[in-house]
Amino acid sequence: MLLPFIVAIHAIVAVLVPPLIRATGSRAFLVASLPLALAAVWALVQAPSVLAGRPVTASVSWVPALDITLDFRLDALALAMVLLVSGVGSVIFCYSAAYFRSDERALGRLAAVLVIFAGSMLGVVTTDNLFALYVFWELTSVSSFLLVGHDDRKENARRAATQALVTTAGFGLLMLIGFVILGQIGGSYRISELVAHPPTDSPWLPLALVLILAGAFAKSAQVPLHHWLPGAMVAPTPVSGYLHAAAMVKGGVYLVARLAPGFADVDPWRALVLGFGLATMVVGGWRALRQDDLKLLLAYGTVSQLGFLTLLAGAGTPTAATALIGVLLAHGLFKSTLFLTVGVIDHQTGTRLISQLSGLGRRMPVLAVAAATAAASMAGLPPLLGFVGKEAAFEAFLPGHDPALGPVTSAAVLAGLVAASALTFAYSARFIWGAFADKYTVSERRFRPPSRAFVAAPVLLSAAGLVLGVLPALVDPVAQAYAAPFLAGGHGGEGYHLALWHGFSVPLALSALVAVAGSLLFWRRRWVARVQNAMPRWPDAELGYHLFVHSVYSTALSVTRRTQSGSLPVYLGIILATLLALPGVRLVVALAEGEVAVPAGGPTFRWWDNPLEIVVALIIVVTAIATVREHRRFPALILISALGFGIAGLFVLHGAPDLALTLVLVETLTTIILVFVLRRLPATFNVRPNGWGKRGTLALCVAAGSFVATSLWLMTAARTSAPISRQFAEHAEEAGGHNLVNVILADFRALDTFGEIVVLATSAVAVASLVLLNRRDRAADTGMADELTAGRPGPAREPAGASTAGPRAEAGGAHDPSRPEEGG
Repeated sequence: MLLPFIVAIHAIVAVLVPPLIRATGSRAFLVASLPLALAAVWALVQAPSVLAGRPVTASVSWVPALDITLDFRLDALALAMVLLVSGVGSVIFCYSAAYFRSDERALGRLAAVLVIFAGSMLGVVTTDNLFALYVFWELTSVSSFLLVGHDDRKENARRAATQALVTTAGFGLLMLIGFVILGQIGGSYRISELVAHPPTDSPWLPLALVLILAGAFAKSAQVPLHHWLPGAMVAPTPVSGYLHAAAMVKGGVYLVARLAPGFADVDPWRALVLGFGLATMVVGGWRALRQDDLKLLLAYGTVSQLGFLTLLAGAGTPTAATALIGVLLAHGLFKSTLFLTVGVIDHQTGTRLISQLSGLGRRMPVLAVAAATAAASMAGLPPLLGFVGKEAAFEAFLPGHDPALGPVTSAAVLAGLVAASALTFAYSARFIWGAFADKYTVSERRFRPPSRAFVAAPVLLSAAGLVLGVLPALVDPVAQAYAAPFLAGGHGGEGYHLALWHGFSVPLALSALVAVAGSLLFWRRRWVARVQNAMPRWPDAELGYHLFVHSVYSTALSVTRRTQSGSLPVYLGIILATLLALPGVRLVVALAEGEVAVPAGGPTFRWWDNPLEIVVALIIVVTAIATVREHRRFPALILISALGFGIAGLFVLHGAPDLALTLVLVETLTTIILVFVLRRLPATFNVRPNGWGKRGTLALCVAAGSFVATSLWLMTAARTSAPISRQFAEHAEEAGGHNLVNVILADFRALDTFGEIVVLATSAVAVASLVLLNRRDRAADTGMADELTAGRPGPAREPAGASTAGPRAEAGGAHDPSRPEEGG
């Protein structure tokens, strides 16, 4: 039960961090890192049990009467992810204490949202329920939206945050549909049960998997949904280092890896994962080679690496699963190191452009060594963990290694891996050269050397990648535990372990080929730049996103212009006509064919239960007819109010005084409001329907009323059991309440009450917005009038959306990367 408690601690700390920020400044990030460190330590303590094949589980009963629980599970894959999300995350939080100034704008909000994001990611990787996973998944989307748009004064920050949210949350809805389908056909929403017993005999399974993969691909920035990730580099560097290296973007990879043991052999899973993963590797690597902004270079490199991880996660073979754990941990370590390195460079020098940096290797040697080690791991050089994982990946796709892939598929994927790995080597070398090399055409910038505390985080993470590369036996048990289900499924590749040396083999030769090809690409970087500039402009993913959003806006406006005419009679007529055209016609057909009949012993038709009902009914009918015939506004209002009070009388006669009282209050309030409105309107209706219009309206209303009355009578007559409301009293105790009315409102009518609250809250926000807008306009008009009276022109108003960003923008798009700038 400790795991749910740790998740809850994140929420508690998120509430406490803002006041701590105000009291202690950025040092409060050290306190914010405590729940992450606690989660990482707890995961390490549970590691022996997990690696022995005994996953740690916890369950929190939410609604016992409905058997709804929150299930958590820590197995080998979750263990690796917790170490990334919480372990690496705690280091980045400590780094943030040195990165941010204590007077940073909205720093408390940033720290609180970061902690919420960390807790949400912890929930994503440990939950064992599809619906709970979706809730945590969307919490990461919302919190990342707030983090990317932290500096909301910048237009590009707002735009990038919106783009990331629309892409990830929009495709998350498709994923939710896939979850519902998968849970229904599988008979359970527990992930471990679905993976252990996949519903492979259902024709709906391929559709569910395609929808789930769509959500995973959007989260992990797969082509063509990768456009949001480079734009999200507008976020502060620690945020980028956490979200886009260790945590958020790994969510899609984690989901693919979580479901792969049960569904990798189901078409079209493997084709989609291998195809999109390989395309993402190549596109991201090629785009990274042309970036002048170090952060953008890492962003496109992250896109490429995410394609690599997705490919390994979905391949569905034991060796690929083993390689996934190695590459997953290596990527989290080297990419977070490099992001934090860029943060130090940008923080100290005021720029992160390759064309403006020179000589940093001599002036920051410790940081340069740490970054070079991390970049070597990214490039796949020994003795780093990145080399160990990449060699395992080459082994996984050797033709004939696993019969599930087939020789042609294996050869094609292996060729793509080699090509993409050469691009990775080239942009890794470009990063180190661009950040730290001496460039004789670029003057050195004057800056203060970073403090030891500031450099400690990237050094620590880089050293971890080196230690795990030299001692891969520390990682291999996790990889073997995750690969065990694939071995049990009868796949090949038995006996492969993560190791620094496998002897002279084909993967080793391919690693050497990658190093040679990558070195050649870097050495001939000017020629590569000319080739990139000469290539035709392919369709841009971000342009496609903007075209899609614009088309949605245009379609919405077009539909609104045609349907929202502003005429209430037209709206009501459309609603009533639709009611008659769909359920109305079906009811008539059912009555004609004898499908609907009053069951034996059911209630019979009665004209009244109380003679007074006839009197009230006559009042209602007379006032309704008189209202339709009346052409003056005020008498029509009085008549329709009398009609409403008549219906309230029916409620009283049927023993529902609460409904009658509510209706009397509504009718009274409505009448008073309309009286004030009528003072500003003409005494008579300006437009009166002609003969045919009036007859058509009358016929429509009579038909709709008859349909509703008949439907209600048939529904009442079809009842065969006692009303469910009679069980409210006996079930109130199960709901945990002792006041029946409260239980009915809070539990039995929870959705209805929630809807009413939403309506009231929306109305309150709308009224408050109108009041504030009116107050602002009055203040603006008063200020303008005062200045005109004084004979001075008013101040120039800043255009909407204008950015107040300074020269040091955290945006990845601040520099146009269309042409690479070498600077040396």
